[in-house]
Amino acid sequence: MGKKKDDTVWPVTKDDAEWRNQLTPKQYHVTREAGTERAFSGPNWDAKTPGTYHCICCNEPLFVSDTKYDSGTGWPSFFQPITPEAVAERADNSLFMKRTEVVCSNCGAHLGHVFPDGPPPTGQRYCMNGTAMRLEPTTPEPADTQAEN
Repeated sequence: MGKKKDDTVWPVTKDDAEWRNQLTPKQYHVTREAGTERAFSGPNWDAKTPGTYHCICCNEPLFVSDTKYDSGTGWPSFFQPITPEAVAERADNSLFMKRTEVVCSNCGAHLGHVFPDGPPPTGQRYCMNGTAMRLEPTTPEPADTQAEN
């Protein structure tokens, strides 16, 4: 799939050279050229670690592990983003299909697609590329250390 071009102005913008310098070739292909990693090959597709998934390009929080589930597709799947504003959706009519592309609303990075076949409570399946996100594990809360009186 070729690079997506549109007139959207994102809060975080960088030129092509800056993105290439910041990202690995695979991250660049997925996020800036709307590529797709092979199923069962990307990072965190089967992770069960509690935490928050951030955009690999701009570090924007996108999804939390509480909304992640095993869709059987080989890609990290979530039933909703961390907030409705965290991601943007746009029509994707490439590859002779009608799909809904999901991008980071902060930098426009291609994340994956959303499908209407997910579990309750939303019925949505946000099928994301693991390469497009970084998992930040939740830090456990310290135990109550107050001394007894």
